Amino acid sequence: MNDIIIETKDLCKYYNQGKSNEVKAIEKINIKINRGDFAALIGPSGSGKSTLLHMIGLLDRTTCGKIFFDGKDISEFTDDELTKIRREKVGFVFQQFNLIPLLTAIENVELPMLLDGMEKEQARGRAEKLLNRVGLGDRLYNRPPDMSGGEQQRVAIARALANNPEVVMADEPTGNLDTKTGKEVLEVLKNAQKKDFTLIIITHDPKIAIFAKKRIELKDGRVINGGE
Repeated sequence: MNDIIIETKDLCKYYNQGKSNEVKAIEKINIKINRGDFAALIGPSGSGKSTLLHMIGLLDRTTCGKIFFDGKDISEFTDDELTKIRREKVGFVFQQFNLIPLLTAIENVELPMLLDGMEKEQARGRAEKLLNRVGLGDRLYNRPPDMSGGEQQRVAIARALANNPEVVMADEPTGNLDTKTGKEVLEVLKNAQKKDFTLIIITHDPKIAIFAKKRIELKDGRVINGGE
């Protein structure tokens, strides 16, 4: 088994390519992230962190360079092939939670499993276990509007783990939370990981980044520290 789960070679992403308002969001990015790592993408606003996460999370196409996911060069994969990898191997946690407000916590968590064809009873059982794992065993049937920001982010973490991903990617997962709650949510992520999956987070907060085993620093669209 390949120890490297994600690798990029001379990765770049340009917007409005060839036009007068061309933007080079990231350029010549070379990084390696090992299986089971806890990695943080750090840097100021506009440094290319989110763009890079979207690239390695298979949410967007590259302009040039290569991405290797679990040893496979995905540069030539079709959209359907990328969707399959993303659905089966990647979980996402967003700053805005992105929960469905009309669904209960357990319904939000079981939804991706049901969409993937899992039987209702099996999905409900796994969703309950995941919510217990993130400390929300007593909030299974609460809806997001009735939960605190920290609780909603815990639901989002449980949902990200629903399909047993190999990689979980979190874009500023503590950005909408106060310092105390943010640290609690980060502890939930760390405890959930336990090397069961690779965790990659974006953060601008040095107090959050310090928890990561590997820190990749970006500035002006380039890696300036920690890529290899």
